[in-house]
Amino acid sequence: MKQFVIERDVPGAGKLTAADLQAISQTSCAVVDSLGKPYEWLHTYVTDDKLFCVHEAESEDVIREHASKGNFPVTNIFEVKTIIGPQTATAV
Repeated sequence: MKQFVIERDVPGAGKLTAADLQAISQTSCAVVDSLGKPYEWLHTYVTDDKLFCVHEAESEDVIREHASKGNFPVTNIFEVKTIIGPQTATAV
């Protein structure tokens, strides 16, 4: 599967309550279960006015299907080509 970062404009996202975030998470998980396709939601970064979600799926179309069924906004979708970090600096 490919990995994607989904940018979602959600004004006030950083002020969502634990209950709000739980409800969003439950909806996302239910949609993933209903897709009937390989799909995994890995995690989401919550900022003041955006969510940055990291998902694995076969295609951008499946990402959009998840968003549509869950009524989640999509601002941009980026396919991850590789991941780097501090360990990359010392890799041989």
